[in-house]
Amino acid sequence: MLNVEEIRKDFPILDKRVHGKKLVYFDNAATTHKPRQVIDAIVEFYTKYNANVHRGFHALSQEASELYEEAHEIIAKFINAFSWDEVVFCYNTTDAMNIVAYSWGLKNVEEGDEIILTVMDHHSTMLPWRRVAELKGAKVKYVDIDSEGLIDYAGLEEKVTERTKVIVFPVMSNVLGTINDVKRIVRIARKVDAIVVADGAQSVPHMPTNVRDLGIDFLGFSGHKMLGPTGIGVLWGRRDRLEEMMPFKVGGDTIKDVTLDSVVWHDLPWRFEAGTPNIAGAIGLAEAAKYLMKIGMENVRQHEVELVEYTFKRIESLRTEIQVYGTRSTRYRGGVIAFNIKGLNHHTVGKALDLFGIAVRTGMHCAHPLHYRLGLKGSVRASYYIYNTLEEIDYFVETLSKIISLREVLKKQPVEEVCTGT
Repeated sequence: MLNVEEIRKDFPILDKRVHGKKLVYFDNAATTHKPRQVIDAIVEFYTKYNANVHRGFHALSQEASELYEEAHEIIAKFINAFSWDEVVFCYNTTDAMNIVAYSWGLKNVEEGDEIILTVMDHHSTMLPWRRVAELKGAKVKYVDIDSEGLIDYAGLEEKVTERTKVIVFPVMSNVLGTINDVKRIVRIARKVDAIVVADGAQSVPHMPTNVRDLGIDFLGFSGHKMLGPTGIGVLWGRRDRLEEMMPFKVGGDTIKDVTLDSVVWHDLPWRFEAGTPNIAGAIGLAEAAKYLMKIGMENVRQHEVELVEYTFKRIESLRTEIQVYGTRSTRYRGGVIAFNIKGLNHHTVGKALDLFGIAVRTGMHCAHPLHYRLGLKGSVRASYYIYNTLEEIDYFVETLSKIISLREVLKKQPVEEVCTGT
């Protein structure tokens, strides 16, 4: 089990006070805070090893290149990849999804083919494939959810045909917290030889990930959601899939040779890492992965299960005032709870919580279709991580109770419509 109090000592930002209150950070699905170990690793790179990679025989370039390549190896270990060269560093999950859509999709999707998405997809996962469908004349189909917020697997099977080329879905919903049955989706896809593209932005930081066991073709995730810095993400792909793809971002470090008439592309993964990469970001992400592996991803998952179960227990007394979305079964839910207080705008609730030092997300969370499917204009989202405590949840629920008691006053306050598109 996690020693949360010891873990919290590694995160200097948790000592911050907001509006005179100690920070309670429940916006981890948007981004996580960084431990000292990650911060120190980035500072050490810039103070001791800063140089461009793969571009020089001098000592600094060689040292930087070694650290950068080692980062690929660490991430490969973190997700149990077959080899480090299946790990492509990119900007974030959005970038990873675009790489697959444009490098694999434009080459392989043809007019009349089908691309299957879900109504719970994040925009970053959904929009690249909708663009591919527009460009290639393919058809997009959407898989619905059931009353518990789980994927309608029977509906998925009905939608799959011999023309289905791609099935795209989140391993875990960033709104409902739904943990989808990856292997079941893979089995359905394999019946028609469709590829499986998994959005791991919310799952990889919060539970063990074994790409060998899952059987998927591609997985994307972001460093900043798993204690790493912003501007660094990962695309993992099966070697045979990556080998058949043409890079759509090209330039420095993507080639072995260029003449005026031809190009010889570089080996994996470099052909997909165009230009000077985020070297410090990769080193920071590797340090974050080492930090999480030391804790144990099974322990991370169990800690969030306990936080969610405790939250449901504590808000039971407010059940007539609060609407929670998605399943209450922690077997199928990660550390995300989206809700609304009846009679109050979600932004009003979020701002009121902020006045008590509690950071949550409000809006549609880059998942407009899902909110429309639920009949909502937005929601409040609390999302947990390794440094959150039961005591913070007590304070959170007590604050919600105060907000409910002030509902009539808060209704009269103007609502500043911000962040509705994200």
